[in-house]
Amino acid sequence: MLPRTIFTEDHEDFRALARSFFEKECAPHTAQWERDGIVDREVWRKAGSIGLLGWEAPERFGGTGIRDYRYNAVLTEEFIGAGCAGFGYALHNDVMPPYLLDLTTEEQQRRWLSGWVSGELITAVAMSEPGAGSDLKAIGSTAVRDGDHYILNGSKTYITNGILSDLVVVVAKTDPAAGHRGISLLAVERDMPGFTRGRNLAKAGMHAQDTAELFFSDVRVPATNLIGQENRGFYHLMTGLPQERLGCAVHSVAVMTRALSLTEEFVRTRRVFGTPLGSLQNTRFVLATVATTLSAARAYVDRAIELHIAGELSNTEAAALKLWTSERHGEVVDACLQLFGGAGYMDEYEISRLWRDSRVQRIYAGTSEVMREIIGRELNLAP
Repeated sequence: MLPRTIFTEDHEDFRALARSFFEKECAPHTAQWERDGIVDREVWRKAGSIGLLGWEAPERFGGTGIRDYRYNAVLTEEFIGAGCAGFGYALHNDVMPPYLLDLTTEEQQRRWLSGWVSGELITAVAMSEPGAGSDLKAIGSTAVRDGDHYILNGSKTYITNGILSDLVVVVAKTDPAAGHRGISLLAVERDMPGFTRGRNLAKAGMHAQDTAELFFSDVRVPATNLIGQENRGFYHLMTGLPQERLGCAVHSVAVMTRALSLTEEFVRTRRVFGTPLGSLQNTRFVLATVATTLSAARAYVDRAIELHIAGELSNTEAAALKLWTSERHGEVVDACLQLFGGAGYMDEYEISRLWRDSRVQRIYAGTSEVMREIIGRELNLAP
């Protein structure tokens, strides 16, 4: 593996803290969370109490005020490396900051940021609808201004943290005739009348992660809960997408790393035809390819992290990164599971869960097809 040079001693201290927390508070409960379809809310409060949530918030709200994406990357690497699943911290830490820190007013920050940092206020973003996924212009949810409120109607689906969330940033049309220029972001709070939750959706993978349907029936959302500017929601969302897609790439590399580690351990001890599985040429060749892919992916992601910290990671570059790493992610985990044979298809082996959970990487935060469209447009191929 190529040496990594992007982390400092402070990042490594944070890594030790994160690994200790995940090994103690998450890994022992992962199997139960998988069966329950949701994590214990207490893990959010425990994570917040030691500084693993919302640390980018200003110090007056309990954060450190440090905006350095390397800490986000460390957290994901250690969470996956400890064999954990289900705790939706990545959306809370990676996706929410552009909205909660860059677009909110001082009054909104006073209401929400302390809870965001402590884990008392769990967050979500509601974009997808039954008839609109990656194409945000097709959303049907509407928010009509009525004095000091918006009247919100519509439904959302596939919402991460959908059951546990206390503050949901909802994407809705405030000017339906204006297409993508008429979209706004509204913060909907847990107990607002007319806001209800549907099922905790059963999924092919990610079983421990609560993913829900949300319904809005004449919800009176105070105008003071508008995030950013009215009718500028589409542009606000585009601003946050590079970090979200970078987070997907970091996750992919972390899973590839974990899959390789588990497989190396398995093939050293598993015997086939009287010899260790790891001594067979096919095994060595497969894992040589996996290790090489992982090394390239890690170097690619580390460079993207550097660009993002410098404010230079473009939407197209983030799309390309997300596309390539998520596709390699699926190939690597599938190759590793194959070396486990029948055992790899059994839930008692972690590789089985990694394989199931990996499929969604090519779907969320923009499908691979959408990523290719974004990249293709930049090639200026049309005359």
